[in-house]
Amino acid sequence: RMHVEHTVIFFGSARAVDGETAAAELAAAETAGDEHGVNRARQRVRLAKYYDETVALAERMAAWSATIEPASKRFLVCTGGGPGLMEAANRGARQAGQKSLGLNISLPFEQKPNHYQSEELSFEFHYFFMRKFWFAYLAKALVALPGGFGTLDEFFELLTLV
Repeated sequence: RMHVEHTVIFFGSARAVDGETAAAELAAAETAGDEHGVNRARQRVRLAKYYDETVALAERMAAWSATIEPASKRFLVCTGGGPGLMEAANRGARQAGQKSLGLNISLPFEQKPNHYQSEELSFEFHYFFMRKFWFAYLAKALVALPGGFGTLDEFFELLTLV
């Protein structure tokens, strides 16, 4: 049984991919001569640095947290559980050998839970307000990364509550 008391929330783009994937997408778009695809791929290359840095930050944070005694004072990486920078943070925690929390939202054409979050700590919400409540309730720190309207919504909701 795991007791979750302290979390570090990671908010950020659902569209970011790792550097290797972004570079491959750009090369493929350039080879195909797809100008629109090249512009989109260049944006993903720019976002990729945040993906890679988020993996590293979450890994370091999770490894550091594992050294805190008593264990009830440790911090858990927490994300929206989806792709992009959320996946990167869950991935970093896993690479450190630690569990991470995913607060997913059920949307008809959007995100699915990423496979890096701990299965037993993957929760799916049907209402944004309940999901945001749990982000706020557990958070001791927040890492806000580049993102879109969803990231801004979550960030400003927490800022308002603080």
